[in-house]
Amino acid sequence: MFSSLGVVFVVLWSSAWIAGKVGLPYAGPFTLLLIRFSVAGAVLLVAALASGAPWPARPKDYVHLAVAGALIQGLPLGSAYYGLQLGVSAGVSGLINGLAPLLTALGAVPFLGERIGRRQWLGLSAGLIGVVLVVIDRVHIGGAPVEGYAVTFMALIALACGTLYQKKYCSSMDLRTGSFIQVAAAGALVFLPALRFEGLEVEWSRTLIFASAWLSLVNSIGAYGLLYLLLRKGEASRVSALFYLVPPITAIMGFIAFHETLSPAALVGFAITVGGVYLGTRQDAS
Repeated sequence: MFSSLGVVFVVLWSSAWIAGKVGLPYAGPFTLLLIRFSVAGAVLLVAALASGAPWPARPKDYVHLAVAGALIQGLPLGSAYYGLQLGVSAGVSGLINGLAPLLTALGAVPFLGERIGRRQWLGLSAGLIGVVLVVIDRVHIGGAPVEGYAVTFMALIALACGTLYQKKYCSSMDLRTGSFIQVAAAGALVFLPALRFEGLEVEWSRTLIFASAWLSLVNSIGAYGLLYLLLRKGEASRVSALFYLVPPITAIMGFIAFHETLSPAALVGFAITVGGVYLGTRQDAS
């Protein structure tokens, strides 16, 4: 699982935070997500129709895909963005979402019947320690209402549940039609918050168009497509361990793109995280 495909997935997934930061001055977080899902859905629909991709055969398959799309795309992103908007610091948000691999591994045992060995638990624990070191200098408690932390934890739970649900019920989906249904469900989920809280207001610019195109094509289609392929090939607990690499890779991207601080502790954390993910994703873990 710690392969070239996994590395590409982590890089593409992490780039969403950079593109989001570029686009947010021109649109509210829910509106930006709505644009992202709408454009991705349009592209996927055209691709599905042009290529004659098969559609789900049973109504319950549509339901499974819609639930997975809401859990793995709409709820995590919408809740995390809303938490940040309510005042939760980026460090706290990253730390809370850093629990996703452990939560997914715990759920994979009863829900999917996966067996997790000592080496994999060691890797998952080390990965969490590495994430803590990466985000520790950005952690700030306070200044946000309880609701902010509640929705941030909701993002964590939704991502973990969505990963498990995708693995169990949607692993065999066609990437074109299945992904379209999922982004359509995610778009429907963020539409009302975008309308209610932001009035769908957008300040169109070349920067926003570029950021939206990146979020739609590279993240919602490319990164999520790779995630679905990885879940189809491997255990959910091992795939989810790759999410540990997102905070350190994002920190490095932020350092390059925005000259953000990259502390020595963050560099040590990055090294520990890489080692933990390697242990946690090895297929011979026992």
